[in-house]
Amino acid sequence: MWELPLYREYKSQIESNVADVKNIGERWGGAITAALFLVEFVGDIPWAHLDIAGPAFTERGGDYTPKGGTGVPVRTMVEYILAQAGSDRR
Repeated sequence: MWELPLYREYKSQIESNVADVKNIGERWGGAITAALFLVEFVGDIPWAHLDIAGPAFTERGGDYTPKGGTGVPVRTMVEYILAQAGSDRR
């Protein structure tokens, strides 16, 4: 997990001829264009874009996740929220 850059040059990928902004850009840089889309709506409110589409499902089960929905990044988010809340329930 890391903070992706918001390359303003990619904003042209979400410009639209029929809407204020479209919610998809080109194939490469999709996480960045998705975040640039969100920027249009959040104003000065702190926010995060969780780009979890890639690892959201698995075709085969394994030791760590069953077949199907993986729950990525539920465990990470729970730990983060508990840490922010000062909880020692880990």
